[in-house]
Amino acid sequence: MAPVSFWTAPGQYIQWAARYKPAIFWSIVLGSMGPVTMFTVPPIRRYFGDGPRPQIPLTYPIPRGPRRIPQGYDD
Repeated sequence: MAPVSFWTAPGQYIQWAARYKPAIFWSIVLGSMGPVTMFTVPPIRRYFGDGPRPQIPLTYPIPRGPRRIPQGYDD
């Protein structure tokens, strides 16, 4: 089967690409699903109770009180 042009026969081209160039065909299929999942997955996650994540701390908490220096580790 000779390669066909997409604009002349889209159905035949999709069949040809799925058979002879599967990596390109499936990457286009999966890549086109990205915008769809962007609008469908977050509402489904909220429905099942997966809420927003807590904020990641950007600093280390400073302990209160005087600093205790460890004893017994001298060289």
